[in-house]
Amino acid sequence: MSDVYERFVGLLSGFGIGADEVEPDHTFTHLEFDSLALVELTLAVQQEFGVSVGDDELGPEDTMARAAKVIESKLVGV
Repeated sequence: MSDVYERFVGLLSGFGIGADEVEPDHTFTHLEFDSLALVELTLAVQQEFGVSVGDDELGPEDTMARAAKVIESKLVGV
């Protein structure tokens, strides 16, 4: 997987989720993220990567791979 994916999965440790518990096809729902946790995660993404991810860009049924792709697409413009 990409460096962005690995860094993103690393952020999940702040939510009590170990990297060994995460697969690219897992959804946020699978990992038991509620709407508040998703908001907190988008703030962590902004801090880690310096890009803003809107509420409409990541939802409960999005996968970890998709989340990394969203972040990667924003980094291209940075």
